[in-house]
Amino acid sequence: MTINCKGQLIDLSTPKIMGILNVTPNSFYDGGKFTLSENGLSQVGKMLEEGATFIDIGAYSSKPNAEFVSEEEERKRILPVVQGILNQFPDALLSIDTFRSGIASVCIENGAAIINDISAGNLDEKMMEVIAKHNVPYIMMHMRGTPQTMQSQTNYENIVKEIVFYFSEKVSKARSLGINDLIIDPGFGFAKTLEQNYEILQNFELFKMLDLPLLAGVSRKSMVYKPLGLTANEALNGTTVLSTIALTKGANILRVHDVKEAVECVKLAKKIMNYEL
Repeated sequence: MTINCKGQLIDLSTPKIMGILNVTPNSFYDGGKFTLSENGLSQVGKMLEEGATFIDIGAYSSKPNAEFVSEEEERKRILPVVQGILNQFPDALLSIDTFRSGIASVCIENGAAIINDISAGNLDEKMMEVIAKHNVPYIMMHMRGTPQTMQSQTNYENIVKEIVFYFSEKVSKARSLGINDLIIDPGFGFAKTLEQNYEILQNFELFKMLDLPLLAGVSRKSMVYKPLGLTANEALNGTTVLSTIALTKGANILRVHDVKEAVECVKLAKKIMNYEL
């Protein structure tokens, strides 16, 4: 199971780590901590050294009820970061966390390798056309509504079945446009209650029926820290537990804030799975 990133084939049969770099001032965990400053570049270098295969950059916070950010502002935040990282780390594989086709296009043109779209094209009808044009891997996440409205849209009859159907339609559309490399993200925390998040994780292996790589993004989310009565800052251990469970249920990519610990999860999961490291 491989994806083509700028001519480099990445084998996802052994799970890979995607390190998170938020360049928003209001991210739920690391908001305002990382910009194009020396601090931000140092964090990228640290994640790459610890074993991240991908660096996921976001300039629009998608936490529940996040404030709206204009496309111009998102571009001003993210483009210098993409350029600065690739200037210092030219071999880095950058994933761009955006639902806007314009942001996706300009970042790909400046060297980004992957687009990570929380809306799977629902918030910008031109997104899949841009992906097809540039022929880059496309992470499609499940979400209802927008970051501002999603938590009011958690009414499902059978959440796993509905998400599988959602992706079946999205995959069909993407394939019709000639998009080759697709990755599925069920969207923990996006238009889901705490209980629904755990139902999805409990049944995570069912998404393998889509025959596509699966991404699990539970890092420091409320589904980790709320049951424990903790905060996001205290949620590393819980993140590690749920990431390990996701690996045993077929996750191919872990999207995390803490790369070193996630790499250790993969190494230990190897002992009971059929990974080749």
